[in-house]
Amino acid sequence: MRYLHRQIEPKVIQLVKSFPSVAITGPRQSGKSTMLTNTLKGYKYITLDDPLTREQALSDPRFFLDSIGEKTIIDEIQLAPGILSYIKMNIDKKRGRKGMYVFTGSQQFAMIKDLGDSLAGRIALLDLLPFSINEKKKGVNIKNTLEYFAHAALTGSYPELVVDPSIDVHSWYGSYIQTYLERDIRSIYNTGNLRDFQRFMRLLAGRCAQILNLSEFAKDLGVSVPTIKNWLSILEASRIVYLLPPYYNNLGKRITKSPKVYFTDIGVICYLTGISDKTHLLQGPMAGQLFENFCLQETIKVFFNLGRRPGLYYLRTGNNLEIDLLIEGISRSLIPVEIKLSKTPSLGMGSNITRFKEIFSSLNIQNGFIISSIDQTTPLRADLTAITLDDYIMKIKKAAS
Repeated sequence: MRYLHRQIEPKVIQLVKSFPSVAITGPRQSGKSTMLTNTLKGYKYITLDDPLTREQALSDPRFFLDSIGEKTIIDEIQLAPGILSYIKMNIDKKRGRKGMYVFTGSQQFAMIKDLGDSLAGRIALLDLLPFSINEKKKGVNIKNTLEYFAHAALTGSYPELVVDPSIDVHSWYGSYIQTYLERDIRSIYNTGNLRDFQRFMRLLAGRCAQILNLSEFAKDLGVSVPTIKNWLSILEASRIVYLLPPYYNNLGKRITKSPKVYFTDIGVICYLTGISDKTHLLQGPMAGQLFENFCLQETIKVFFNLGRRPGLYYLRTGNNLEIDLLIEGISRSLIPVEIKLSKTPSLGMGSNITRFKEIFSSLNIQNGFIISSIDQTTPLRADLTAITLDDYIMKIKKAAS
């Protein structure tokens, strides 16, 4: 099976030359192990998914680490967190040695807590999400924003689905969610009734790109708000969902302060909501939401692939001013972005950006963009541009570098 190079590879190579250890986290099946074994050619690969290997690591960690040596990729490190204190001792014995260990893990928050406690100052952390559009284009014949959107929705962005078109997408996602529920979720938290948790995921998918209302979910599912918070934290920490915070820095009390919820792969949303064809996708009631989620997930990937924490926000005020996305750049500058599934963007679609600049003139607000499904980037006026996804990603990558 042909390997498609990942945009995070240069950052991985840079960090293994700068830190004693590096950890790559992200959703299960996002391609972490494949990326590392293809990028770090001189490294040995060990997986703790193997019961015998895991037992060796748990029962005799000193012998296990001596036997695997340095320059080793240890996959699913969260399955044997007890070895981290021994890894720390090995690193401290060899001060100045770089790239000794590279870890992967799918259960991010348990893993990050253990790594942060044990290897503080000795480890660099990266997130790998499923394929970005630019990664996917190397293996799939897709050419414009609308084709990118349809492919991401109906095929998904997980590497296995992209490189092997013979896979039945619906069956793959069904198996993925079931495995995620039964294996990963139970091992992180006691979620109670897994059927209720799956219903929560379906409701969340139906409300993607919307402001999160925990009480509403609790009422619909007949569970407590703390339970909803717990479930949401699992999905967020596992990088299945991304919570976009509101921008309310120095803007007063009239700003909505709940986050908006997005999935890191809209293929998951389409599976959970039963969207399986292009007509339903582009003309159904969720079309606008899904396109917004798609543009947001691609924005997140730009930052993660550069090893950066994204400074991304949205804005909604009490007098109905809403900006889909605010990107914080250098000197706290803000790039306002509206997302519209339209082939004919107009100045009117940027009216909220104009109002935002007028009302909050004290902020350092840059020229705005309307991401749409047009075939060619088109200036609408001096400070507002209707932009293709390709050109938008190029500009955001430059701003984030």
